[in-house]
Amino acid sequence: MQIALLAPLPPEQNGIADYAGHLRHALEALGVRVRTPLQGVGNDPEAARQRVAEADWQGIDLVHAEIGGGRLAEFHALRALRQRFAQLPLTATVHDPERLVWRREKLPWPLSMLATLRSPLPEVATVLADPLCLHEERQLARQMTRLVTLTHAGNRCLQQRMGLRQAQMAVIPHGNLPIAPLPLPPLQPLKLLYFGFIYRGKGIEDLLEALARLVTEQPGLRSRVRLTLAGGSEPEMAFGPSGSYLEQLRQRIRERGLSDLIGWHLDVPADEIPSVIQAHHVMVLPYRESSKLKILGQLRGTSGALSWATACGRGVITSDARSFGEEVSYGNGEIYPQGQVHALTQALARLCAEPQRAQAWADRAATLGRERVWSLTAERFHQLFQHACEVNE
Repeated sequence: MQIALLAPLPPEQNGIADYAGHLRHALEALGVRVRTPLQGVGNDPEAARQRVAEADWQGIDLVHAEIGGGRLAEFHALRALRQRFAQLPLTATVHDPERLVWRREKLPWPLSMLATLRSPLPEVATVLADPLCLHEERQLARQMTRLVTLTHAGNRCLQQRMGLRQAQMAVIPHGNLPIAPLPLPPLQPLKLLYFGFIYRGKGIEDLLEALARLVTEQPGLRSRVRLTLAGGSEPEMAFGPSGSYLEQLRQRIRERGLSDLIGWHLDVPADEIPSVIQAHHVMVLPYRESSKLKILGQLRGTSGALSWATACGRGVITSDARSFGEEVSYGNGEIYPQGQVHALTQALARLCAEPQRAQAWADRAATLGRERVWSLTAERFHQLFQHACEVNE
């Protein structure tokens, strides 16, 4: 089988590029030939359409795309392919259900004029144009052979919002690298880890506030708990109109009197990620859903950081944002209501009072990780591709 993979790929630094890179290598290990016709176009819809027009599609059995993360290139490449090849099997992993892309490439006139004005007028223009965006998403979704989500919750939301047939849907959980198991460190001090790209909207402020409240309410815990903030800090994510986000976090840490409890491990090389995660007991992901996106729909994706925790055999405390509730329903952690700092503080307090919970969560995570290694995940995709080709014969 020869497929075309439409996706960002390493060295691009984002979760979907990492995912696509691992999937590609795992499929090639099964003997699938993988071509990447969009490589080098970046997130440029016009360049993607041009590449579709110029590329040689002879011998391609199926096209698979990775859609999400605010990217539009893959979406428009799929639209161009469907217009050109009515019978070519098209499949995609949708990373941010219940929508495909959530925004248009360009706003129609006269709304496009608002995009150049001061906030909130550009946001108003986006909302007013959303019915057109949703129509285009539904149009493509209904022409796809198969759409894959990483969770059942995301699958249900995507099917309902796009108006899809059950036969078009599939769930394949996020793949994991095969990480050698490593026992938990000694349970004192309790080592907590935030891991992921460090930028606004991840709820990191909630975690800092919860930790401050924890040691204020129970001063005896100050010597028994530590937190590491680890992950990517790309300038385009860590800097914005209000300045350096990293420096804002450091200032907040100083103001809360947490400097002695918090360490940093920024821009972790890929080969060091497992050792960083396994040096801790529990990962904490305090994500908040975007209030802006709530106007447009429900974001029911999952997290590459959650996948890393599973692969490394570590439990998680996470908010109920996205589809995290489903991902931590296997006895591998605890969920709290997003944005509720008091609830997060209580979850941390329970873990400190019963640190053996970390071991139980780790055991369940390790089992789940073995079930989701990329080699098995690629086999599920390979089977899905074969069925998709049979449907379009």
